[in-house]
Amino acid sequence: MQPYIEDELVKQLRDPDQQRHAFAKVVSAYGEKLYWQIRKMVLDHDDANDLLQNTFLKAWMNINYFRGDAKLSTWLYKIAINECITFLNKQRAQNNVSIDDTDVFLLERLKGDEYFDGDEAQMKLQAAILSLPEKQRLVFQMKYYEEMKYDDMSEILGTSVGALKASYHHAVKKIEEFLVKDV
Repeated sequence: MQPYIEDELVKQLRDPDQQRHAFAKVVSAYGEKLYWQIRKMVLDHDDANDLLQNTFLKAWMNINYFRGDAKLSTWLYKIAINECITFLNKQRAQNNVSIDDTDVFLLERLKGDEYFDGDEAQMKLQAAILSLPEKQRLVFQMKYYEEMKYDDMSEILGTSVGALKASYHHAVKKIEEFLVKDV
């Protein structure tokens, strides 16, 4: 979204008379992008839909606390990512999986997801991504799929640009290694 449009939207969100209408615009403007960011993290369509709803619900409930220090999109991504991390931690606990282990349970759910229409190569790529540590996985997904700028990632994740670049580089190397083994 263009900065001047986002600024206007933030003004409308602060006006009680325009808040509901403005928030509907937020949902329309960011819903699909946030859905795909969430989906890349949790892989399952139904879980992604639930987490997207939770994200917008949290945003709506806390809209009066949005100070505008960061971009609205950054704030929404931060909420979405935190929702995903909380969800994934609960899933790991339910599946007795350590945070350091590969999230194989996600890959198993993806294989059973009726909405996944990928082929064997896409499944192998997902397995490679799931083999990454959570932070590297997140950085890889944001950069590779969303083509997000490092500055924006830095705001969302609270990590320096240099550390993010290093994480992305390491993630790409690990994925390449994963994909060429067994070939």
